[in-house]
Amino acid sequence: MEGVCKRFPDGSEALSAVDLEIREGELLVIAGSNGSGKTLLMRILVGLAQPSSGKVLFRGLPVADDAIRVRKAVGLVFQDADAQIVGETVAEDVGFGPRNLKLPKPEIERRVAEALALVRLEAKYAAPPRRLSGGEKRRLAVAGVLAMGCEVLILDEPFANLDWPGVVQVLKAVEKLAAAGKTVVILTHELEKTLALADRLVILDKGSIRDDGKPQEVLDRGIERFGVRDPRRSYIDVRDCSWLV
Repeated sequence: MEGVCKRFPDGSEALSAVDLEIREGELLVIAGSNGSGKTLLMRILVGLAQPSSGKVLFRGLPVADDAIRVRKAVGLVFQDADAQIVGETVAEDVGFGPRNLKLPKPEIERRVAEALALVRLEAKYAAPPRRLSGGEKRRLAVAGVLAMGCEVLILDEPFANLDWPGVVQVLKAVEKLAAAGKTVVILTHELEKTLALADRLVILDKGSIRDDGKPQEVLDRGIERFGVRDPRRSYIDVRDCSWLV
């Protein structure tokens, strides 16, 4: 992204002069409070929304010139995982994308098996997706993206509405993706759940990037003034276990 701005008809700016480089193979966390512009940023990255000004490039080429190429390479996992479920079984759901690519049946079956193994859902192969837990549905959405052959994954608030086991399931899947060399971008305000895995941390506030660097260095410079809680707070006493202080 080079100088990306997004203006609404009333003249207000949702994104302002955003410069952002995402590097091959890194796990990037983009943090910001609700309304900071994270989801809009994600949509512009892959061409689902157009900037008012500025450039969005994928491997040096404008996203707007070849949106199909970008969407084949970059997969999105939305906050509402249910919205991405289209199959009657887990295997059918994961195979939906490859079938649309008109791939041969043996190739589809291979991709489905590999994707389910990577997110540890192979035991749910024939299960109805609607009966999966919240964490399993997020992993199913990730598997669907992987089966498409996507090399880059963008996860929007991947821990929203998940219980503790669900969060752990998603984190383990993310860890395996990073180890496999995938480029992973996580948009979240819940840094305590994911920052230990991150190579880099970007802070987004009111549509502008306020900080960008190694997680420890960004935290040391201070992030709470941008509405993002520093995850390093100590919990020594039960009275400390509150986000109200």
